[in-house]
Amino acid sequence: MSHKIKFGTDGWRAIIAENFTTENVSRVAYATAQWMKSKFQNPSIVIGHDCRFAGELFMDTAIRVFLHEGLKVSYAEGITSTPMLSLAANRYKCQLGIILTASHNPPSYHGYKVKAEFGGPLQPEYVQEIEDIIPETCPVDYTKTDIKKALENGTLKKLPVEQDYIDHIYANFDIEAIKKSGLKFVYDAMYGAGQNVMKKLFPEIDFLHADYNPSFMGQAPEPIAKNLKELEQFILSKGNVDCALATDGDADRIGLYNGKGEFIDSHHIILLLLHYMVKYKSMSGKVVTAFSCTPRIEKMAAYYGLEHQTTKIGFKDIAKIMVEEDVLLGGEESGGIAVKGHIPERDGIWMGLIIWEFMAKSGKSLDDLINEVYEIVGAFKFERNDLHITEDLKLRIIENCKAGNYKAFGKYSVKEIQTTDGFKYFFDDQRWMMIRPSGTEPVLRTYAEAPTLEEVREILKITEQAICN
Repeated sequence: MSHKIKFGTDGWRAIIAENFTTENVSRVAYATAQWMKSKFQNPSIVIGHDCRFAGELFMDTAIRVFLHEGLKVSYAEGITSTPMLSLAANRYKCQLGIILTASHNPPSYHGYKVKAEFGGPLQPEYVQEIEDIIPETCPVDYTKTDIKKALENGTLKKLPVEQDYIDHIYANFDIEAIKKSGLKFVYDAMYGAGQNVMKKLFPEIDFLHADYNPSFMGQAPEPIAKNLKELEQFILSKGNVDCALATDGDADRIGLYNGKGEFIDSHHIILLLLHYMVKYKSMSGKVVTAFSCTPRIEKMAAYYGLEHQTTKIGFKDIAKIMVEEDVLLGGEESGGIAVKGHIPERDGIWMGLIIWEFMAKSGKSLDDLINEVYEIVGAFKFERNDLHITEDLKLRIIENCKAGNYKAFGKYSVKEIQTTDGFKYFFDDQRWMMIRPSGTEPVLRTYAEAPTLEEVREILKITEQAICN
């Protein structure tokens, strides 16, 4: 009996050599090819891989299946980020893009993300159609595919995906202003797919974890504070850093630090981006954010006269709106943000460069710019806590949430509950806490916002005690 392959909120992910094997990749690739042939006259696809173990092997497997099934295939040579691949799908008008990555998951995982021609996540209903036709075994002998012949006759092409992305950055940013600003920047690649691009753009800055290491030194490459302790220590030891950028395994999520070695969460980043794009660049459009984001984003949108919409968690829902409407920014709490003028895709490097350009053009520190944001929405702190608990306990907590059993958490009385995607408990207009099971990992996430970090951590601690006992 073959393994049942299921796509999660952001593609298919599995443990390498356990379920993520060449055989299973060939099954998914075969289903992808059949789906494409049912939808398009002359289907074309572009594929790439990130820094994970055996990325080239898995890409070669998929390419052979695609070619066997008569698809026109383009591929990105070497390490490729998700935003680079999505941009290529859009630029070369390929009906699908495939990036072999497990994003921010632990090193033992690999994955298969599907991108649409518009340069963002393929619509969920189409992803489901592909999943529904994955065969028990791959019915073709793809190993016999003649790669050399395909290159000669043009059914297989190599694309300059990395250089295209770099050119796209130069066309949209004042890179010289950033370089000449005198500001000290640091980039932590987390051994991920952003490393080569950033070395070419800013060879003079300091780099951390910017070499090829598929083990990621045992660390899940997710750019959150607990995973970036070396970067924090580096900033503190240098003493002259103005801003540090970190991106995840496939470089679509952002992490940010100020010069004091303090982590700047995605809520603050989204507010900074909106403030810069509207006030300083006179841009406009709708603001779309996921349910776990701070209500202060809605407050800033109202301040600037912009429409705001809240979606379920998962960037695919945001991307759909970005394709159909005039959206200035779409963003998630988890560090995935997209903006107008680029593709409807999360891009950690792109967001980081907007912040660096903001600092360079304004001549202000990151803290000064955050204070400008606070003048509009008020000061706040946020933190997320991932609870690694048993499945039974997780389900019991969610049932308690659904039943409305939580009226208070310690001294914090619940004034309002929102249930768009998870359970968001509002204590007052300054404090809230949220409970939600992860859609991609066996964890229960708790989130909190309050005026100070001490109080945020107190709320998270009280929540854990209340729900886990």
